[in-house]
Amino acid sequence: MRYHFMQEIWERGLPAVLEVAVAEALENCDAIYLSVDIDVLDPAFAPGTGTPEPGGMAPVDLLRAVRRLAVDTPLVAADVVEVAPAYDCADVTVNNAHRVVLEVLAGLAVRRGAAATTI
Repeated sequence: MRYHFMQEIWERGLPAVLEVAVAEALENCDAIYLSVDIDVLDPAFAPGTGTPEPGGMAPVDLLRAVRRLAVDTPLVAADVVEVAPAYDCADVTVNNAHRVVLEVLAGLAVRRGAAATTI
């Protein structure tokens, strides 16, 4: 299992780290399954999770990354995990999780539309 810490993202930038992570994920396989653990977000943006992680990502960065993965990689499935509604004040976490799903679907639609126009 490979992983990348927030420190690396801060130092190198999300696009550079995402490129490496995608290359690692595609080693010896043909497709990607994306599982987004909502506690990747800073607790200010996702208080409703079982394991809040201070110093995490901002939603705008996560949403851009998820859409890019859906558009530019052979993504075949995705999920969002660790949303804990009982701890979610003002539905902040649920709204971010919902938007992650929408970004994946939008990215897949863009990819499908691009494939349809090249046929």
